[in-house]
Amino acid sequence: MSAPSNSAAATRRRPAVDPYIVALCCTVALAGLFPATGTAAAAVSHASDAAIVLLFFLYGARLSTREAVDGLRQWKLHLVVVAGTFVLFPLLGLAARGLVPYVLTEQLYTGLLFLCVIPSTIQSSIAFTSAARGDVAAAICAGTYSSLIGLAATPLLAAWLLGSAVDFSAAGLLTICTRLLAPFLAGQLVRRWIGPALARHKKVLGVLDRSSILLVVYTAFSKGMAEGIWHQVTPVRLLALLGVEAVLLAVALGATATAGRRLGFGRAERVAIVFCGSKKSLATGLPMAAVLFGPRAGPMILPLMLFHQMQLIVCAVIAGRWSGAAPVTAPGVRGVRGPTVEPPFPTA
Repeated sequence: MSAPSNSAAATRRRPAVDPYIVALCCTVALAGLFPATGTAAAAVSHASDAAIVLLFFLYGARLSTREAVDGLRQWKLHLVVVAGTFVLFPLLGLAARGLVPYVLTEQLYTGLLFLCVIPSTIQSSIAFTSAARGDVAAAICAGTYSSLIGLAATPLLAAWLLGSAVDFSAAGLLTICTRLLAPFLAGQLVRRWIGPALARHKKVLGVLDRSSILLVVYTAFSKGMAEGIWHQVTPVRLLALLGVEAVLLAVALGATATAGRRLGFGRAERVAIVFCGSKKSLATGLPMAAVLFGPRAGPMILPLMLFHQMQLIVCAVIAGRWSGAAPVTAPGVRGVRGPTVEPPFPTA
């Protein structure tokens, strides 16, 4: 799959609302109006579990180990991105604890803290880095490393910071291994045989990825309806959550920009650091939430869904402005045009 075009105009034409977020909201509404119950609930739950296994199998099958190893030359940049994703964000999440119960409910705070421990995005980080004339190759590798580290770091950080909210018993560990790690490793093992076929059918796989995640969301909110989720999350609380997340995103953007500048990175590398180090992956976070929280996942994923839409809007504006301010360079110069690769993870 070719790296996104370096066009600020294309970024500015990005719709104000991500169509996938609309689909997610419709799925939540469907679960609210027609939640799965009884036998249907059991069937939907099994289908959701199977979808998560399939997602992580495909993640592994699409990851190119060679490209990941080649990107280690920029290890300092990747270290900054990983620090932003798995150190800065969790610290900010812990600092938000003081907002409970005055601004956030206990459940919304748990969801916010979970948001802070999931990995960064890949495809949207690449798109914004490319539009802003940043180092696309670095963005590809940084997003990939973040996702790989997140397979282990996210469950461990969630268990450490969220405590009893996460099932980290022997049975819980077995669930994490069988639904997340084992399918991913299996995908890596068979990549040499099925990788080319997956690359040829990337559009079909994109639909499959997103449809699977919609099924996970429907299952989570169907279970949430049985627990009276909407009696616990009021419109006022949601507005408060949006305000908290706006501050969280602003601090992350400012911190990554400052770190890139203070550490002496070039402009193209700083762009990649900002877009990779300040964003969170909806595609990876939602299935992980379903595994880690089980039937309580509904309210836990609300902060992630809201943050995802917010980061797309804000980063689209920033990328457009940075593109206009970028120096004109000759074709082929590093940071203006990236390599032709197939990102291993979904687009969200």
